[in-house]
Amino acid sequence: MASLLKAAPGKGVVLFVYPAAMTPGCTKEACDFRDASAALVGAGWQPVGISPDTVEKQAKFAAKEGLTYPLLSDPDKTVLTSYGAFGEKVMYGKTVVGVIRSTFAIATNGKIVEAQYGIKATGHVSRLLPELGV
Repeated sequence: MASLLKAAPGKGVVLFVYPAAMTPGCTKEACDFRDASAALVGAGWQPVGISPDTVEKQAKFAAKEGLTYPLLSDPDKTVLTSYGAFGEKVMYGKTVVGVIRSTFAIATNGKIVEAQYGIKATGHVSRLLPELGV
């Protein structure tokens, strides 16, 4: 795993990919990012969420959960695919095609300094913060 502390002077965006707004795991992860948002921003990292949900559903999700950071909509999965966050994955023992829960730390120069795929929603943010120097 690359050290994110090396990227600290540039810092940037923490882009987290989630499968669907208003589902239990995605809500847990989004709320964990909400709760850590002030610390992330204070350390120079802007959290941003992205999923295939519509702009309208993202807005409802943000309002319902009090999310204080941007949520992006990628219904055609172009961005998700370009980041390798959409494709084959194993769910309940079966191979399916879908959104791969992922997180990317992107420095201000646009370089991805950390990419994590297939993460678990619960506890992810608390494990990520030390890696970001927060």
